Amino acid sequence: MRTRLLLLTMLLGGPAFLWAQPGSPAAKLIGIDSLLVKLLDDYNVAGFSVAVVHKDSVIYAKGFGYRDYEKQLPATPQTLYAIGSSSKAFTAALLGKLFGDSLSLDDKVTKHLPQLEFQDGREVDVTVRDLMTHRTGLTRYDFSWYVFNSDSRDSLLQRVKYMKPDADLRARWQYNNFMYLAQGMIAERMSGKTWEENIREHFLTPLGMTRTNFDVNDMAKDADASIGYTVTDKDSIKMTPYFEIRGMGPAGSINSSVEEMANWLKTWINNGKYGGNQVIPAAYLKEAESSQMVIGPGLPGRKHPDVHLANYGLGWMIGSYRGHYQVEHGGNIDGFSASTAIFPTDSLGIVVLTNQNASAVPGVVRNFIADRVLELPFVDWNTKTVKKDTATVDTASQEEDVARIKGTRPTHVQADYTGMYSHAAYGQFAIGLHGDTLKAALGKQRVWLSHYHYDVFELKDIDAQGNADTSDGGVKINFRTGLDGQVEGAALSLDDPSGNAVEFKRQPDAKEVSEEQLQAYIGTYEVGGMKISITVENGILFMDVPGQTNYETIAQGNHYFKLKALSGFAIRFEIDESIGRAIVMYAIQPNGTFKAVRIK
Repeated sequence: MRTRLLLLTMLLGGPAFLWAQPGSPAAKLIGIDSLLVKLLDDYNVAGFSVAVVHKDSVIYAKGFGYRDYEKQLPATPQTLYAIGSSSKAFTAALLGKLFGDSLSLDDKVTKHLPQLEFQDGREVDVTVRDLMTHRTGLTRYDFSWYVFNSDSRDSLLQRVKYMKPDADLRARWQYNNFMYLAQGMIAERMSGKTWEENIREHFLTPLGMTRTNFDVNDMAKDADASIGYTVTDKDSIKMTPYFEIRGMGPAGSINSSVEEMANWLKTWINNGKYGGNQVIPAAYLKEAESSQMVIGPGLPGRKHPDVHLANYGLGWMIGSYRGHYQVEHGGNIDGFSASTAIFPTDSLGIVVLTNQNASAVPGVVRNFIADRVLELPFVDWNTKTVKKDTATVDTASQEEDVARIKGTRPTHVQADYTGMYSHAAYGQFAIGLHGDTLKAALGKQRVWLSHYHYDVFELKDIDAQGNADTSDGGVKINFRTGLDGQVEGAALSLDDPSGNAVEFKRQPDAKEVSEEQLQAYIGTYEVGGMKISITVENGILFMDVPGQTNYETIAQGNHYFKLKALSGFAIRFEIDESIGRAIVMYAIQPNGTFKAVRIK
């Protein structure tokens, strides 16, 4: 460890301070490198970059560790990272700018985005400010956009009306990324430009943030882009693929460097101005940095009684940090973590970006720096405990899964589980049979299904190179059989507020049926005085029920057809081989099976 620390200290040498006159804020940070470089080993982090702004000057900027751990390429103040939810302040400020002096944040959202609907119709009372402050009464539903990812903002927004609110409007603070998607779409509707075009026009270009972008594919092309990493259960650093978040972009798709984010901080510190221009309306800035919604009690603790208050502004967390007013927002997305913080009354801004997934490092670095600049008594915020004993980890991983019932088999052959599975609030995924393996695509994630017990399978990752995860564990999927003995759905444990597994309805794959065979079913069948017509159009069989509708069916083979629109409903034909035609049709329903005879 000492060798690595010495190497990194030498590697990361160079000017971190842009000016450091005696007694200046910059001078207070002299020597802090020794505290920060230690975090690389203590937290097993590949690298991080930090910039500190005081008034309108960058007083400290430096990279630690590596942006590319495998190639040992150093992190710099110019290194690009995904900033995740630190993007939210940009999206909220965009509306603040588009609304202008009117600051119509209390307009009903239906005025600006009529396509946003809630399950109980509460959109008639929801305001734009409610979206900004996470108080619509809707919980996160993050699996809907994260697992069942989509590039289509319209399709993502449509899922909201199928999500069940679990609190009254403005009764509780509940973080929700969909509400920031909605804000981005309001901006698009107001301006006729994409959210990305608006952010670039109103903020990035005026602030000289020329390398900041919105797509990980664009970031990957940059010569000084970071790779994302996670820490394994054995404390080793492992590369993790970039996560494409284009659809949910307004909630967190910005990629930037601490050098360019410093210009964003200067703007907030200087009442919305940068280079003499009013980039953010001053009236909006005051609203954004003030408490709009209570997050939680935020009571002082015994360990840190001078850290308290937990409120939310507009795209910012509001707190009291050791007697200083703090405005901050973190960010987390696959392989990256961030913290962007402003101390308005101290004219201080700190941005920390790291290439470690779900990392505590940005907060630790921010606190160390704030304490130095604000001349606060030293607190060792590096509370990382010693590493787990390797033997203990190995023993735990070898424990038997006592919940698994051995010796059981699936109730169906593999092909019976194939098809499209859908849920209005989450989207859909397809399961297909590839050789002797069931595989699925959940959004952009590819998985294979490993049998666990009975009709329960585990979802296991397949990486970009096609390598399949064969380790123990994984998210479980439980298939459900209908009254007709066919697989009709599958349950996944997601983030539904009810706490129950989310049921996805199965739409089975259609089996190929020849045109000659389809012709054998065409005709009129009678049951209880009702005449049902069977027709064929473009190779699809339809059942026309008087007074109802013309039901499309899905061929399942062996003269069996499921009704596409109705779960648990199907028809089966009985063929008279002597004439080559169906003579009986059985209507299979949850309340019974009914025989309909062909009318000659």
